[in-house]
Amino acid sequence: MKIGLISDSHIPNAARFLPPHVFAAFSEVDLILHAGDIYQLSVLNELERIAPVYAARGNGDYHLPDDPRIKESHVLKLQGKKLGLTHSVEFPEPPWCTLERAMQRDFGGPMDILVGGHTHQTMIEHYQGMLILNPGSPTLPDGRYGLGTVAILELNRGSAQARIVKLEDIKWKES
Repeated sequence: MKIGLISDSHIPNAARFLPPHVFAAFSEVDLILHAGDIYQLSVLNELERIAPVYAARGNGDYHLPDDPRIKESHVLKLQGKKLGLTHSVEFPEPPWCTLERAMQRDFGGPMDILVGGHTHQTMIEHYQGMLILNPGSPTLPDGRYGLGTVAILELNRGSAQARIVKLEDIKWKES
């Protein structure tokens, strides 16, 4: 199973639309997870043309109407792995909130894979048997306007592999 990961799209504040590179990067995914700061439901609608979408409500998304795709956090069981999707993952752990406590609060227990955003900085970390992922931002990488990143997570019979995709490296065709 191939999963497209995206976060902090900030449409239309950072850009009018998602870069077409995102759609090229996600052209063969089975599922898309958006880790919040969507800003407009049209972003999810566009992504859903490629694959089903789940999204976490980001700190900039509280104006969005109720939508079945958006929750504070999601717990998904995929290919033998428990995956938690939220907006903000505090890692490395701050002294006031261990990762175990945060997982209990956000997901009701431990996860195998944790996907978040908020920082606009990419991250692939293995920590205490868990895979922690942040795809960065396609429109505000490291908080600067420009072409950024997404990620691809591949799950296969209990194994998980992730990679960051720099959108500037994607070739796409205008239609």
